[in-house]
Amino acid sequence: MKKKIIWFSGLFLLLLTPLSCSDDFDDFPQSRSVNEFIWKGLNQYYYWLQDSPDLADNRFASDDAFQNFLNAYSPPEALFEHLVVDRQTDRFSVIFSDYTALEQVLSGTQKNNGVDYELRYKNGSSTELFGWVRYILPGSDAASKNIQRGDLFYAVNGIPLTANNGVLNPNALSNDTYTLNLADYDNGNITPNGNSVALTKTAFSENPVYLKKTFTIGTKKIGYLMYNGFYSQYESELNNAFVYFASEGVTHLILDLRYNSGGSVNTATRLASMITGQFNNDIFAKQQWNYKLQAVFDAEDLLNRFTTTLGNGAGLQSLQLDKLYVLTSKRTASASELVINGLKPHINVIQIGDATTGKNVGSVTLYDSPDYRKVNVNPNHRYAMQPIVLKIANKNNFSDYVNGLQPDVNQVEDLSNLGVLGETSDPLLQTALNYVDTNGRFSIPEPEYRFEHFQDVKSIRPFGTEMYIDAIPNLK
Repeated sequence: MKKKIIWFSGLFLLLLTPLSCSDDFDDFPQSRSVNEFIWKGLNQYYYWLQDSPDLADNRFASDDAFQNFLNAYSPPEALFEHLVVDRQTDRFSVIFSDYTALEQVLSGTQKNNGVDYELRYKNGSSTELFGWVRYILPGSDAASKNIQRGDLFYAVNGIPLTANNGVLNPNALSNDTYTLNLADYDNGNITPNGNSVALTKTAFSENPVYLKKTFTIGTKKIGYLMYNGFYSQYESELNNAFVYFASEGVTHLILDLRYNSGGSVNTATRLASMITGQFNNDIFAKQQWNYKLQAVFDAEDLLNRFTTTLGNGAGLQSLQLDKLYVLTSKRTASASELVINGLKPHINVIQIGDATTGKNVGSVTLYDSPDYRKVNVNPNHRYAMQPIVLKIANKNNFSDYVNGLQPDVNQVEDLSNLGVLGETSDPLLQTALNYVDTNGRFSIPEPEYRFEHFQDVKSIRPFGTEMYIDAIPNLK
């Protein structure tokens, strides 16, 4: 007999209704409003449930009190923001008014002009910003324009970037069309040079397998992979990279996650399985849910295990490695951090670069339907939520890296000397190659000027730095 779980229905009179003996919430009534869907969904799944007083099961003495509470918030986003805990604790829960847009973000498809950039503070300023181009997406609008990695911009549409008006209020960079006003790097100064580039966003699907190649140092065959997003529909392309590495006889692997802000937990598990292969069915990661759910979900469904198959059922290529070199930055987040943390109990992971973001929590898509999955959704609206629902730990139960995973070799990118991605002129890649060659006995170049991080193109987007699971776990 499956264990029953207790949920609160529309009336919160402490009248408990047990769940039927199925894996779906068949007895759960469809919400009467968007706000009701938001409250009920968060009341059941939100990770920080116990820290949000208005989500308590006994918060309302009657249905009228509950409805009056819901009606006090408009639009629905206002209620969502009220119910999630402070944004210093929860930086990542989001709500979408159209779940189609959310699904596109999860798949890596959204409007994009092809410029992947980061924003930093100018030297000596706490408000003035500038941007630098990390890479250009092949086949995008930017790929046909005169803009490339390492280019700097100080303004958008002629308006200088600041922490207030340039990005957040309003966000000129979120528009479909805009012009970047370019600048030169001048001994630590960002100096306008009179050049500009007009860019246009179109619907674009980003293949996250950005670069793959090999290097030979003595008897060592080194694979290099720049991987920029954990998108499940590109798992075959990811696997093909490992087929290539295997055919080349790769004995060492450098995984470049500098600009990878995360994605699917399942895809992260499969990437870890491609790197290794000798740990099939062993525990890669453990999910930790809120106090209501941890005891009633099937325990096996809360474990992510090394595997031999892709999401589509095809076999995956593994390299059987016992050591991995990972390039990271402040923008390496969520599923990228999961790969590093999840592999550490199993193999030697050498992290080169900067400390990571520090995102150890994940989300799932909640639709307004009887079981919160995309079946029998409420036809009266298209809202969906992507709240934080779990913390994720490795096999040894370690998950405390909110301040980021610290590198073994500390090296930040030097904006005056970025080099070419995938070439030995890239200082971080060269450091990793040196490490493979000399086992860490070398000196690290220090940039003359360091610029504090602000945001990047992915963190500016809603849900741009998420880690998520594909489906709600089953009940016992």
